[in-house]
Amino acid sequence: MVKKIVIAAVLCFFVAVSVFAQQRGTPAEAKKMVEEAIAYIKANGREKAFAEINNPQGKFVDRDLYISVIEMNGTNLARGFEPFLLGKNIIDAKDADGKFFIRERIQKVKTKRSGWQDYKFFDPLTKKVERKAVYFERYGDIIAACGAYMPEK
Repeated sequence: MVKKIVIAAVLCFFVAVSVFAQQRGTPAEAKKMVEEAIAYIKANGREKAFAEINNPQGKFVDRDLYISVIEMNGTNLARGFEPFLLGKNIIDAKDADGKFFIRERIQKVKTKRSGWQDYKFFDPLTKKVERKAVYFERYGDIIAACGAYMPEK
């Protein structure tokens, strides 16, 4: 009887871990979401696209993945999470380690139109600061980005 309980408990643990893992977005999904957001902006214009990106139930928010769009000066134009940052200049934002991640992104995009960066940011699922792998892409004078959280194991 004890053996069956232990086996059942272990199985429940693995099911819970599997369900939690499915709640997480992957770096590949983050990159795809950025590409879709850029295509949506091109097809629908900024006003309609930014409204969709800002909609927490919209097509650009999925589990812990969400799009953010900034201008080249660091002003936040659209964001699927933390709407209080809309319209604010976040160029001096730092991560938990003191890294100026917006400045870094802007510098990177000046030499390469797209790429990846890592920093630490608040994870809406775990409610903790976690490592985040962020894909970004420049379109005109804006940068769209989306990141996948990579919690410590």
